[in-house]
Amino acid sequence: MDNAKRTVTILFYKDGSLEINQHIGQYPQESDGRVQIPESFKIGKSIIAVVDGEVEVLNKVGDRVAAIEWVA
Repeated sequence: MDNAKRTVTILFYKDGSLEINQHIGQYPQESDGRVQIPESFKIGKSIIAVVDGEVEVLNKVGDRVAAIEWVA
């Protein structure tokens, strides 16, 4: 592993929730391009995707449902 760091956006669920969350961070990158996400970050989460760079999620599954629930 070299000392390169890569900026990624991690999409994940917290345990016991169906809301999609995101986290942007810089993590060490292995020679094959994979990033090393610390075990401490993974605790209590199910990671859905790791995408390259800073990603702004515009809409997620459930956004409209949550909005409708607040109106009702």
